[in-house]
Amino acid sequence: MNQRNLTLHSTVPKASDDSDSFIDIDRLIAILFRRAGSIALCVVAFVALAATYLILSTPVYTSMTQILLDDSMTKYAEDEAPAASAQQVDMQIASAVEILKSNELALSVVDAQNLSENGTILDPGQGAFELVKSGVNLIVSALTPGGPPTSEENARNGRRQKAAAKLQQALAVERVSRSSVIAVAFRSTDKMLAARVTKAYADAYLSDQLNANFDATERASVWLQERLADLRDRSQQAALEVAKFKTENGLTSANGELMSEQQLADLNKQLIVAQADAASASARYNQFKSIVDQGPEGAVNNAAISSGQTDNSVIQDLRTRYIGVTRREQEITTNFGADHPQAVQLRTEKEDLTRQIFQELQQLTSSYRNEFEVAKSRQESLQENIRHLTGKNSESDKSIVKLNDLEQRATALKTLYEAYLGRYEEAAQQQSFPIAKARVISEAGIPTSPSSPKKTMTLGLAIVLGLMAGGALTAFQEFRERFFRVEGDVRSILGLKFLGYLPLVGKLPKERKVFQPRKTPLPETQEVPEDGASFERIMRIVLEAPRSVFAETLRNAKLASDVMFQGKSDRVIGVVSALPGEGKSTTAANFAALLASSGKRTLLIDADLRNPGLTRMLKTPPQHGLVEAVLGEVPWASAVRVDSRTKLAILPVVSNDNLMHTSELLASQGMFNLMEHARKMFDYIVVDLAPLGPVIDAKAFAPQVDGFLFVTEWGQTPTSMVRDIVNAEPQIKQKILGVILNKTDMTELGKFSNFGATERYHHKYVSYYTEEIPPKRQSAEA
Repeated sequence: MNQRNLTLHSTVPKASDDSDSFIDIDRLIAILFRRAGSIALCVVAFVALAATYLILSTPVYTSMTQILLDDSMTKYAEDEAPAASAQQVDMQIASAVEILKSNELALSVVDAQNLSENGTILDPGQGAFELVKSGVNLIVSALTPGGPPTSEENARNGRRQKAAAKLQQALAVERVSRSSVIAVAFRSTDKMLAARVTKAYADAYLSDQLNANFDATERASVWLQERLADLRDRSQQAALEVAKFKTENGLTSANGELMSEQQLADLNKQLIVAQADAASASARYNQFKSIVDQGPEGAVNNAAISSGQTDNSVIQDLRTRYIGVTRREQEITTNFGADHPQAVQLRTEKEDLTRQIFQELQQLTSSYRNEFEVAKSRQESLQENIRHLTGKNSESDKSIVKLNDLEQRATALKTLYEAYLGRYEEAAQQQSFPIAKARVISEAGIPTSPSSPKKTMTLGLAIVLGLMAGGALTAFQEFRERFFRVEGDVRSILGLKFLGYLPLVGKLPKERKVFQPRKTPLPETQEVPEDGASFERIMRIVLEAPRSVFAETLRNAKLASDVMFQGKSDRVIGVVSALPGEGKSTTAANFAALLASSGKRTLLIDADLRNPGLTRMLKTPPQHGLVEAVLGEVPWASAVRVDSRTKLAILPVVSNDNLMHTSELLASQGMFNLMEHARKMFDYIVVDLAPLGPVIDAKAFAPQVDGFLFVTEWGQTPTSMVRDIVNAEPQIKQKILGVILNKTDMTELGKFSNFGATERYHHKYVSYYTEEIPPKRQSAEA
């Protein structure tokens, strides 16, 4: 509760704006405290559902075993394989998981443990939910036309398949982290059965691996044996066809090569040598022939014969002598002249040497010609032999091509036969090693406690879900919170002064008593009884508890009017609200009673012509009232009633259903005249006006009002509607002294404010307020 003395045009310092904060922690905590009941209700509801589920659910036990996939188990039976990649290992483990989940392995376990006749597997114990589901299935099956009767064998197979399906549903297979270990778990309502089935699954998997290896090896051996017999026959047949073809076509061979091919190769070698010899002989012959063709003088003087080209030492000696004679002749001719006898003799000797050299050259030329002709003849003979042999081989080219094809086929069949023979021997050896590539590293044990339902987890989850549901409900409630709760709402939404809270009359808080004048319900703040409640009781609320929160709020309203209208002798204060039933009549009556008890001359006018709540609270219905006074039918003073205790004057309204234009009556000259006379006689005139929302009476009367007290119901009247109504009437808004929140639940008020707000410290105001009812006083009728 917050009460403050208001001054004219006072400015209230604003608190630090935390709107830029990402999360307003104080507001969140306040919301949690405010909605703690809703959250607790959701949590209790979910916990109750969880407890019901735990009570009705059938306990399920889980037994688990672990299988290690180990390739090193067969390292002595198989050749060492290359290291597998991580992807291959993952694929191998995934394949093992799917094998364990397969229907074939489930059928193996069913057959091994005779589970097709086990009632726990076929018809497990059912809880309430399963019973409902079974009942629905039974009704559906009863309504569905049945098929032809099944045989005993089909029924047995059906039970077998059903048992396998049940096993697959209750089986859980998964890889343990990134290891090569596979965890196999089985759930059942029978703990012994769970352990037995889990162990049977491990044994069935190992047996399946052994049988799979054995069957695969056996099938491979049989197939290889059949293929070996066929390949052996075909290889032998191909070799015989090669030998027969060689014999039929005369394709003899030595050292793996045909004779004709060997002869042709030898002749080609000899031809190459003969061609080289013929070329060498032809070169020598042509060289000497060209020397001889030059004549004796040219042969001796111009021919340069290398010593490596001939072995004739005679020519070398003659040529040496010729060179010596030529040199002496030149010397003598130079010294003694060409006619000297010795020079003549030397020239004669020179000519004789020339003739001898030319004869020797002619003999060598003839010798080289014969040698060239012999080499040429041998070359031609070899070429003829090669042509003859080549022609003969060309006739057998097709035979050779076919022979090569036959030999390749025979070689391929022989190679294939040897490869299959090696595989057959390897498969025969592996078949004798009954070792699986897996082993059990954790035996299936008998579970000691049920794995489902998990009580702690279920209750914990229920609490979490309850908190989430409570949070959602709280968010929904806060989203729907569009009402005035605290002082800050009035200031921020309406921009008006806040005068205080009027407690909900009749509600007792936990820590103290709230004023409760009578057990009779009050108008507007409570239900209005049909027979009416005495007016004194209504206005005695502020009188019988003068130190209450109720009275303090009305004093704050009086102070606001005093500050606003300083120096003004008469004041007309209208009491309005946005909607009917917000307690404006009770507020007006108590406000007027407070003014009258303070010694002020006060007139209370019931101007709610369509719904005169104050008039209905009078013990005796009036004969004349405001309408008659305004119309001039009776003097207005004769219609006024006075409370003997407070001297409060009340101008009631006589109910008149034929009164149509109430707003025109309130704005008429007669009403203006009445108010002018009343201003001269009273210090305060409190007017209970009709609500602003449904009718325009208050708007019509607004020019004659100095100030308005705006009453709105705490936690009931929408803020947007009040804001729109007030903003739509600026002549009323500018005259509003302040806003009073009526019917406030003081025990809940603190929950709607943030930490540090004045509403949270209402309990500290106890020493200043006295809510207890004083001894009852007697008062005269109004």
